[in-house]
Amino acid sequence: MAKIKSLQCRECKKEYAPTFRYICEECFGPLDVNYDFPTINKNTFANREHTYWRYHELLPIESKSNIVSIGAGLTPLIKADKLGKVLGLNNLYIKNDSVNPTFSFKDRPAGVAISKAKEFGLSAVGCASTGNLASATAAHAAKGGFPCYIFAPSDIEHAKITQALSYGANFIAVDGTYDDANRIAAQIGDSKGIGIVNINMRSYYVEGSKTLAYEVAEQLNWQVPDQLVVPVGSGAMLNAICKGFEELEGLSLVNKVSNMHMIAAQPEGCAPIVDAFKKNKTEVIPVENPDTIAKSLAIGDPGDGQYVLKRLKQYNGYAEESSNREILDAILLLAKTEGIFTEPAGGVSVAVLKKMVDAGKIDKNDSVVCYVTGNGLKTTEVMMEVLTKPQTMQADAAKIAALVS
Repeated sequence: MAKIKSLQCRECKKEYAPTFRYICEECFGPLDVNYDFPTINKNTFANREHTYWRYHELLPIESKSNIVSIGAGLTPLIKADKLGKVLGLNNLYIKNDSVNPTFSFKDRPAGVAISKAKEFGLSAVGCASTGNLASATAAHAAKGGFPCYIFAPSDIEHAKITQALSYGANFIAVDGTYDDANRIAAQIGDSKGIGIVNINMRSYYVEGSKTLAYEVAEQLNWQVPDQLVVPVGSGAMLNAICKGFEELEGLSLVNKVSNMHMIAAQPEGCAPIVDAFKKNKTEVIPVENPDTIAKSLAIGDPGDGQYVLKRLKQYNGYAEESSNREILDAILLLAKTEGIFTEPAGGVSVAVLKKMVDAGKIDKNDSVVCYVTGNGLKTTEVMMEVLTKPQTMQADAAKIAALVS
């Protein structure tokens, strides 16, 4: 298993023992897990389970007995030839995380955080969520035998509330924004000693998302893509993907990580990182009242926003936004070309990908990976606004046959 050397402040670099903490006492910066990795090679992962726990040496769980797994990860990397032809790309891939057990990428960080909560001997877990993390946390809590507390805005999609409740979670619907729910979750987590996966467990939680880099590299025969399009809410996933590729390079499993380009995709109505990027600022100004159909990305005050800006500069990247209409059109385009039905967050990725190609930011021969992070069945309400409603017909074959060309 992984050997955790320390928790290290991302800002001042002060190191701490890898305990149940997440903020630097000196400068209040976030703490990242720092490892002593074992010697591994490309064959290390051969013939292993088809979950992200195949990379257990690179994850922050010190005993395999503490792993809480529901079978997430190693999701398809689809060669999207039909979508690529429409967009004018010869080497386009869709990383389809909509097929995880709770139907989003959040199974990755939630599973690592719940496993760490077990390793710490915590008595309860929870999260602040825009929807997908609620389901992922609740499912892993159920598997691990933890009481679970979800803090989420009251206006998230009904399917996501239903899903979390079905796993037995205690669901607190907050009359406010995600940032309101996040603030309340932080206060209750600290006062009650609850492992809030994306707050006081965040140092370990974010490590789950770096498996999105590990899998893509392995699925591309240990090659690094030229372009990566990542939907951005808090920014933690984009930062973790960069960390994942850097770790693989440090282990000599890939090379030329410095040549990859990161593209941050946000929805109009909640695009504070895009706004800062386009204005060439280092500070991200929060959006007080997010207004977008991409509710899973509606995080007005992104916790890792400034670090996304640093990653974009480090990897010669871009940040772009897409309108509600562009998001819906992109969802339909992906579904009709590749048979993948994504929620609006994935639509944001595809819409921004199209904008980047149209703007000449991506060459037709570049190797491009577009991350699709959640399933469209969670957000059917928004799609019905643009779909033709089925016409009810009499059960008469002759009459119906007239409609079939």
